[in-house]
Amino acid sequence: MSRRLIAAPGLALGLALLALPHPAAAQPQKPAPTKPTAQPNAPAGGTPAANTPAASTFSPSHLALAREVMLSSGIARSFDSVLPAFADQIRKQTVTRPELSKDLEEVLASLQPEMELQKQRMIDIAARTYASKFSEAELKEIATFFRSPAGKHYVEAQPQLLDEMVQEMQDWTQDVSEYVMVRVRAEMGKRGHQMQ
Repeated sequence: MSRRLIAAPGLALGLALLALPHPAAAQPQKPAPTKPTAQPNAPAGGTPAANTPAASTFSPSHLALAREVMLSSGIARSFDSVLPAFADQIRKQTVTRPELSKDLEEVLASLQPEMELQKQRMIDIAARTYASKFSEAELKEIATFFRSPAGKHYVEAQPQLLDEMVQEMQDWTQDVSEYVMVRVRAEMGKRGHQMQ
C-alpha cells in the first residue's frame, strides 16, 4: 500500500535524479558555438522536434542570452550524462556476446561526433525553451546573477544540494507515506472500517 502512496513523489524523485550531473560534468563547460553545425530543429531520422518553439519567434540576441543562462545555470550538465548512459546500456545488452566488444567500442567511438551534435541540438531546444519563458530583459538580469560570485557559487553547489535534497526527499517520502497510512487507518477506524 505504501508503494502506491509514494508513487507520485517517486516520480518527482526520478526527475530530480535526472537533473543530477554526471561526475565528469563537474568540469567547466565550454560555450557551444553560436551556429551549430547541424540543423537544431532537424532531429536524426527526419522526425520533427516536438514542442520546440520556432526559431523565428526570438531575436538572435534573445536566443544568445537564453543559451548563456541555460549553460551558465548548470542545467546542461545533465545532458552530458545521457549519451554515455545510452552507450552503457548498449554495452550491457551485448555483455553475453564478448566477440562484439572490440567492434562495438569502435562504433561507439566513431559515433561521438554525431552524439555531440545531438547534445548541441538539445542545448538549442533548451535555449529556445528558456527564451519562451523569459523576456530578453529578464534573461539579462539572470545572466548577470550567474556571472556574479554568488551565481557561480550557486551553480557549484547545485550537485551537492541535489544529492542532499534527493536523500532528504527519500526519507521524507517514507515518513509521510507511513504517517498518512496511520492517520487514514485511524480515521477509517472511527467510521467502523478496518484497513490493513
